[in-house]
Amino acid sequence: MYRFKQTDFLELGGGYGLILLVIWTPNPWQRALYWVAAAFILAVSWRSFDGWAAMGLRRTNLLQSAWIMGLGLLGAAVAIAIAGHLGTLRPWQGPIELVQRFWGYAIWASLQQFLLQIFFLQRILRLVGSKTLAVALAAGIFSLAHLPNPILTVATLVFGLAACALFLRYRNLYPLAITHAILGISIAICFPGPLTHNMRVGLGYLEYRPGQAHHHRAHPASFF
Repeated sequence: MYRFKQTDFLELGGGYGLILLVIWTPNPWQRALYWVAAAFILAVSWRSFDGWAAMGLRRTNLLQSAWIMGLGLLGAAVAIAIAGHLGTLRPWQGPIELVQRFWGYAIWASLQQFLLQIFFLQRILRLVGSKTLAVALAAGIFSLAHLPNPILTVATLVFGLAACALFLRYRNLYPLAITHAILGISIAICFPGPLTHNMRVGLGYLEYRPGQAHHHRAHPASFF
């Protein structure tokens, strides 16, 4: 048992440490570290692979948890309505354009949910033994990885707490990944770029300058 916990701790610390290095390292080293971190997480996940169902990639409880996506859509609709009233909504031509502009982010949102629920939450749960504490710790490190972006740090803390708790209840990753994509895209189009620094975190947030091109696909400075 001690050996398994030691392995979980080393994998957890190694993966999170590499992610923080990616977030806070300038180019050209950042891109190299990005692939090192991705390879480490992929190798560790492959070694500990327990089946697709254990990863939440299954049909079980999909209908029962569909309300999560509905709540996400409702929240996005309210946010868009408020942003439209305040005049902060970024111009867009409809759902098709949103898909074209944000498909990369949608995939990235799914990968982030894998990191949060499968790579981090499950290891933390084995280490601490308490579901409540594991949820709090996983959401906490998820949120801290979005510093110093105040909007994303708060948003990911709230969503991280809810997502981890819901995953432990339904053990299905699909609705959480879809909801993450919905809410993330709504933040991107409802808040001005200079306010969110185009959804960047870490060094990318600090180096942002108004007028820079928007990046809606995965960016090394927003690894987690």
